[in-house]
Amino acid sequence: MKLKSKNQKIRQPIVTVAGHVDHGKTTILDSIRGTCLAAKEPGKITQKISFTLVPTELIKETCKNMLEKYQIALEIPGFLFIDTPGHAAFTNLRKRGGALADLAILVIDINEGIMEQTRESIEVLRASKVPFIVALNKIDAIAGWSKQDSDLKQNIEKQSQLAKKEFDKKLYRIIGSLASLGFDSDLFFRVSDFTKQIALIPCSGKTSEGISELIVMLAGLAQGFLKGKLALGREGKGTILEIKKEKGLTTIEAILYDGILNKKDILVIATLGKAIDTKIRALFQALPLGKGFKPAEEVHAAAGIKLHLPTTEELVPGMPFLVTKETKAEEIEKLKKSLQKEVTQILQIDKEGIIVRAESLGSLEALLFLLRKQGIRIKKAEIGNIKRSDIALALTNLETNPLEAVIVGFNVATESEATIDERIKIISSEIIYKIVEELEIWREEKALEIEREKLAKLTMPCKISVLPNLCFRQSKPAVFGIKVEAGTLKPGISLINDKGEEVDKIKNLQSEGKSVEKAKKGKELAISLPKITFGRQVKENQILYCSITEQEFRQLKKNKRYLTKDEISVLQEIAQIKRKIKATWGI
Repeated sequence: MKLKSKNQKIRQPIVTVAGHVDHGKTTILDSIRGTCLAAKEPGKITQKISFTLVPTELIKETCKNMLEKYQIALEIPGFLFIDTPGHAAFTNLRKRGGALADLAILVIDINEGIMEQTRESIEVLRASKVPFIVALNKIDAIAGWSKQDSDLKQNIEKQSQLAKKEFDKKLYRIIGSLASLGFDSDLFFRVSDFTKQIALIPCSGKTSEGISELIVMLAGLAQGFLKGKLALGREGKGTILEIKKEKGLTTIEAILYDGILNKKDILVIATLGKAIDTKIRALFQALPLGKGFKPAEEVHAAAGIKLHLPTTEELVPGMPFLVTKETKAEEIEKLKKSLQKEVTQILQIDKEGIIVRAESLGSLEALLFLLRKQGIRIKKAEIGNIKRSDIALALTNLETNPLEAVIVGFNVATESEATIDERIKIISSEIIYKIVEELEIWREEKALEIEREKLAKLTMPCKISVLPNLCFRQSKPAVFGIKVEAGTLKPGISLINDKGEEVDKIKNLQSEGKSVEKAKKGKELAISLPKITFGRQVKENQILYCSITEQEFRQLKKNKRYLTKDEISVLQEIAQIKRKIKATWGI
C-alpha cells in the first residue's frame, strides 16, 4: 500500500489520544515513548496538552515482529501524538479546513466501559470524521489475568477459564455499547475490513501488554485511510496549543501540521479580533519521545514547535497560523483576511441564544458542537473569562426567552468586576459534558417553572375532605376543618360537590389560628365559607373539589405534562363529575 511517489515527501500522521478521565491515556503514551510523564502529573491526570514525536526507527525496533506478522510495510516517517486533557473534548483541536488530528486512539478502561466523556469524544470524532481505533486499557486489572505470551492474541487464548470469562463479559459489554452508538466493532485480529469495523486492541499501559499491537494497528490505519493525505505541502500551516510564561519570557507551543517553517519566515496568526503578522525571534523543535526542545533554523511538518515572538498579547490557544515569505503589505493583508474569515466561520452565532465562553478555540468549538447537538442556540461565543458585558447581554434574554438567560463557561472564571445577577444562570466547569448535562437539567426545570407560573393563573386541580367533629362555626361564615387530599388549596377558589353543584367560594384559610395563602396535599386546616350552613350544604366526611371552568379544563388538559400525578387524577375525577352535566368534558 503506497503512500507517496518517489519524489513526494510525506509527513507524520497527527494522532490524538482521547477518552474518559483516568482511563489511562497518558500511561499508554508512556508505554509507547518509554518515559514516565504520567507519574509527574498531578493526580496522574494530564493537566496540559503535550505532543510526542515517535519516529519510524522506534516503531520498527519495538514492533518488528508484529509488523511482519500483519504484513505492514511501514512507510510513514512516524507519528506525532497529542496527549489531550482527560477533562476536555480536545479531540476537536482545529487546523485550517478540519480537525487537527488525522487519526485517534480512543482509550476505554475495559473494566469500566464507556463513560460520559467517552461518548463525548466519540461524538466529536464522528463529527470531525477522524478515523480511530479503540485501546481497551487496563486488562491487567481483570481478575485472574496474567501475561503468559508476548503475542496478545496468544495470551488471550492462554488465560484461565475465570480470566477469559471476565474478559469476554467486559469485551462484549463494550461491543454492545459501541453498537448502540452506531459502530460495528470487534477484536483487531477478527476485523476483516477496517473501513467498516472499529478495531479493539486490549492492552495495558502499566505492563505494556498489547502496545505493539496498538502501534501496528495505528500504522495500518494510517496507511489504509490516509493514502494521499500526508503529502507535505509547500505552505507552512499550524495551530497554537499553549501560551506559556517562563522566566519572564512568553513562549508559544504549537503544532506545525503541514509544510515548512523557517526562522526567517513571517507568521500570520488569527486572533479574537483581527489577524496579525509577526516575525520569529527564536524557533525550537520538539525532540522525539517528549524529551524537550532543540534550537532550529527550519522545521518540517508534522512537528511540535516552540516559538518566541515579539508580541503575544492578542494571541489565544487554538488559533491557526500560516507561514509566508511574502513581504508585500497588500499580500500579507489578503492572507490575514482569509485566515480570520475561517475563525469567524468556526464561531458562527445565532441572532438569539445563550452566551458561551471557553479557554481556547478548540475547546470552544467542541462545546458549541455539543450544545448545538442539543438544539441550544448561541448568541455569543468567545474565548476568555466571563465578563460584565456577558451578564448584561444575558439579562436582555429575560424578556424574550428566560430559557436563554444563561452563560456557560468551560475552564474559565468570572472576572471580579462582573457583578453576578441572581436572575442569570451561570454554568461553569472543567468538564464539558457536565456543562451540557447541567444546562439540560436547568432548562427542563426552568421550562417547568415557567409553565407552572402560566398555569398558576388558572384554577389548579384540588380535592379536599371535610374532617369530622371539627365544625368551629356553623354559618355566616361557616368555619370547619378540612384535609387537602390532592393539589394546592388557595383562598378565592370556588368549591363544588361530587354532583357538580356549586357550594361556595373560600373566604379564608387558617392554620393554628393564622391566615395562610395556600395549603398543599396532606395539610389539615380550617376554611371559612360565607354563604353556607355547615350540616346542610356541607357535611362531615364529604369530598369537595375546586370549581374549574371548561376553558380552564381544556388549558390544563393541554398542559397536563406540567401537572403532578395527583393533580391529573383530580382533573379526571372532576371530568367524570362534569360529564354528568356536559358530555364534551374528558381527559
